[in-house]
Amino acid sequence: MGEVRVRSGRQARQAERAQKGGGVGRPYIVRNIPTYDVLSEENLIRIEAAADRVLAETGIEFRDDPVALDHWKRAGAKVDGLLVKFEPGMLREILKSAPSTFTQHARNPANSVQIGGKNVVFAPAYGSPFVMDLDRGRRFGTIEDFRNFIMLAQSSPNFHHSGGTICEPTDVAVNKRHLDMVMAHIELSDRPFMGSVTAEERSEDSIEMTRILFGADFVDQNCVILGNVNVNSPLVWDGTMTKSLRAYARANQAAVIVPFILGGAMGPVTNAGGIVQSLAETMAGCALTQLERKGAPVIFGNFLSSMSLRSGSPTFGTPEPAIGSQVIGQLARRLNLPLRCAGNFTTSKLPDGQAMMEGTMSMLSAVHCGANFILHSAGFLDGLLSMSYEKFMMDADLCGALHAYLDGIRIDDDQLAVDAFAEVGPGNHFFGCSHTMRHYETAFWDSELSDNEPFEKWEAAGSTDAATRANKLWKKRLAEYEAPALDEGVREALHDFVGRKKAEAADAWY
Repeated sequence: MGEVRVRSGRQARQAERAQKGGGVGRPYIVRNIPTYDVLSEENLIRIEAAADRVLAETGIEFRDDPVALDHWKRAGAKVDGLLVKFEPGMLREILKSAPSTFTQHARNPANSVQIGGKNVVFAPAYGSPFVMDLDRGRRFGTIEDFRNFIMLAQSSPNFHHSGGTICEPTDVAVNKRHLDMVMAHIELSDRPFMGSVTAEERSEDSIEMTRILFGADFVDQNCVILGNVNVNSPLVWDGTMTKSLRAYARANQAAVIVPFILGGAMGPVTNAGGIVQSLAETMAGCALTQLERKGAPVIFGNFLSSMSLRSGSPTFGTPEPAIGSQVIGQLARRLNLPLRCAGNFTTSKLPDGQAMMEGTMSMLSAVHCGANFILHSAGFLDGLLSMSYEKFMMDADLCGALHAYLDGIRIDDDQLAVDAFAEVGPGNHFFGCSHTMRHYETAFWDSELSDNEPFEKWEAAGSTDAATRANKLWKKRLAEYEAPALDEGVREALHDFVGRKKAEAADAWY
């Protein structure tokens, strides 16, 4: 007989919960708790009216993209040079063609995700130029780091998405690194992923690689890749972003439309003012996708942040953006669009108490505002300048806890446990009763990092803190990692495409 590999207690619990649609290990979460709505109908209408005034009276500039301006002219907007003004209600009417929910397909169909509605998808952090760990400190990210983070995400049951630019691989030429990044996502993960947006041709390369992977006809009819595009706040859409936005929409792929509003700098210092700006800028970007291709999937994104008014430094994980995210969630639901909002934000320079306090506040705001696609779920440190190996593992643990949190409380005869009370009776404990024995493997979420031992046992084992335990865990995960299978013909075709594209141009480093 062949050797039978017995699952650990944690693996068994994860497998059982995944089969029941609960716990970790699912392709995505279906929330079983309500969203938290903080503003009344009257105040939501006031915000929408203020955004309509900004759009109609101040307008938004669309720079270096004549096609976008032509789209707006044909749609009936007032175009004066680069400045576009919109009549109240115009953008909402255009947005009616955008789907409220869509599937992003993974190369492993079991890992495809539903984005929108009550669905929640966790993806790693995005865009850091630096990486750090306890052994080597802070340094520029490399393609090796990039690949490592994909492997760490793929090997964790707490994520649903491979993410995008998890860190910048600064050892690869700027004009070619997108090819290596997309290739890494395809080879090292079988979950959904994001492509490049830093130039229209790089967006098109990313999409073309998915056509090799999935087939051109499938890609034309289904979403297989996301592109995260940012507004140049305040009130400017530059051509780099709108051309990439249109490339994704043109291919029937989902653009994630995200203003980055730093309160007091790129937006008003007041929370309500930042929300007004965010609504105006995001609606315009989302509507442009529909003018490029009606019915293309799009995600309503948001990134509110604050700053230290004494120093001018950005601050992340603070309470004002967290509560602002609740309002953004209400506004996105009124537009009937999928939402990307908040994440695990911090300005801490270490994976410490500040990092986890700020990150948890921000992550809970994403969970309660109704975010469907939560980018920056893990690894975010140093105000997004650094991707931390240890923080990644600590945040992955929090994501695992949030699976159980979002499952809410199930109410049925078994869960109410009346028979258990009858069996145990007054004054006795439940530890060995039949109800406990039936549920002991699945009743509670298990942390991979928390130390729950008595003080003396913890001290005897070396008195390690959470970051030290995370350091050990990420190394173990990488040592044990096995890449998911990929058709060799597809792999060869992708490598041939990447090689040809790289040979077409000299390396550019800025």
